Amino acid sequence: MVSALLLIACFQLGTWAFHRLTGLLINVLIAFFLALAIEPAVSWMSARGMRRGAATGLVFLGVLIFAAGFVTLLGSMLAGQIQNMVEDFPKYLDSVIKWVNGTFHTELSRLEVQDSVLHSDWLQRYVRNSASGVLDVSAQVLGGLFQLLTLLLFAFYFAADGPRLRRALCSVLPPAKQAEVLRAWEIAVDKTGGYLYSRGLMALISGIAHYILFQALGIPYAPALGVWVGLVSQFIPTIGTYLAGALPMLIAFTVDPWYAVWVLVFVVIYQQFENYLLQPKLTARTVDIHPAVAFGSVIAGTALLGAVGALVSIPAVATLQAFLAAYVKRYDVTDDPRVMGPRPRPGGSPTLARVRRALRGPNEPGTPPSADADRAETPGDTSSETPSDAAPEAPGGTPETPGGASPATPGDAPPEGGGPRDGGEERDGEGPRPGH
Repeated sequence: MVSALLLIACFQLGTWAFHRLTGLLINVLIAFFLALAIEPAVSWMSARGMRRGAATGLVFLGVLIFAAGFVTLLGSMLAGQIQNMVEDFPKYLDSVIKWVNGTFHTELSRLEVQDSVLHSDWLQRYVRNSASGVLDVSAQVLGGLFQLLTLLLFAFYFAADGPRLRRALCSVLPPAKQAEVLRAWEIAVDKTGGYLYSRGLMALISGIAHYILFQALGIPYAPALGVWVGLVSQFIPTIGTYLAGALPMLIAFTVDPWYAVWVLVFVVIYQQFENYLLQPKLTARTVDIHPAVAFGSVIAGTALLGAVGALVSIPAVATLQAFLAAYVKRYDVTDDPRVMGPRPRPGGSPTLARVRRALRGPNEPGTPPSADADRAETPGDTSSETPSDAAPEAPGGTPETPGGASPATPGDAPPEGGGPRDGGEERDGEGPRPGH
């Protein structure tokens, strides 16, 4: 009884601790995959004489510089567009009022609309709620920065002390298990790198496609918007697509409202093309998993861990599949149509043969229709003789030999000159050889 109560208490304590530490465990998981992603670059620099800690710091510095430059560029672009929208807001308002007056036969003016908006209750409530929510927003921003710092710190330790961690893990395992752990580590590094390569390639394709659209529509900051759509849609799971499409739509609206509609339509169509055609094919080639497995792993990862699960699901499944493939014994598959699928007939289908015969014409010399029909209907039968293979007949009904002479029969006399009947060599002044 006491043991059962103790087990229940331990289970409850473990469940409570797991729920309290879920955020930390997710950060550690992301940091581990980030360390696996930069492992090839760190190992390459450390193999050329650089200390592993310095190599890891240099890689992180390059990533942070790129991220800071990207955010600064987009921030300045967004601030400029917001300023233009504020300056042009009276023009937009006048156009909307003119459309409403012409459509519904009203007599609205801009001053009336501005007074009604400024003195409305919902605007005052919104201002009060925004002022009270400043502290909440500040707390969320500080919490996000702390989580980012925690993630980067764990990733730095995992990458810089990778060999030490592997030695510590292998020191408590027998030699056979050590080889398995090291093999799993190498597979994880390879699959994670392949996954990031596929995401980077899809980001490049997406950025180029959207840049062409923005440039064709004449939307300002087309190169920066293309980079924004490519990176955000690929490296921010679940909501990245919506964030990536919102900013170009907002900027396109400042040029022409119909341009925003065209951007929305293109984003939706391209997203379907990417989800069902591009992403499964690239993932199958770089990570070496089936497209259906990749699609299902993303759905399962999202259901389990949300956005983080969608981000790490594909490399995790690819690593697990490659590791298990080394221990699963495979056999040769039987040559059965139910397994291999139906094989194409060597002579083609009879329908195609009839179509070709009809196009060629029934009286074409050298290829009677009956011969084509026989070949099409019996493609595997080689015992029957076709007209092209059969020897031509002489006028008397006897088949001719290739040399033009009739074949000898048992009752025929030997040829003149005493030559041997069996085709032997004729000797000068000699008869047949003994024994013939």
